Amino acid sequence: MRRRSSFSSMADINITSLVDVTLCLLIIFMLTAPYIQGGVEVNLPEADTRNTLVKEGPVISITKNRQVFFQENTASLQSLPGLLAEFAEQKETVPVYLRCDEEVPYGFVLRVMAAVEKEGFLNLSLVADLPVDGD
Repeated sequence: MRRRSSFSSMADINITSLVDVTLCLLIIFMLTAPYIQGGVEVNLPEADTRNTLVKEGPVISITKNRQVFFQENTASLQSLPGLLAEFAEQKETVPVYLRCDEEVPYGFVLRVMAAVEKEGFLNLSLVADLPVDGD
């Protein structure tokens, strides 16, 4: 004769704790994602501009010591045409964004702009920070 155990086996998996941990991680990522910003650190000038619809496009950054970056990689004025070549088919529509430290001389910024426009890109946008209220 077989004796029955008073304990029954549990066939279901309890996923309540897994869901709790997953939701906590999701909340943490949602809160920290806006603060994690890729790109080169530059001190953008403030300007009161109109709000525009931002489209995906290449980003050129210039630091205050005149170091040029394409996306997040170091570049030079001479290498910009080669780096922009992958966007050449869309040069009439794709925007090129220029992020520049406010301490960079105007002449250097103009040379970078000329290098981009020489490649035939029609939409060159300058990136600025919105002014703080009260200015």
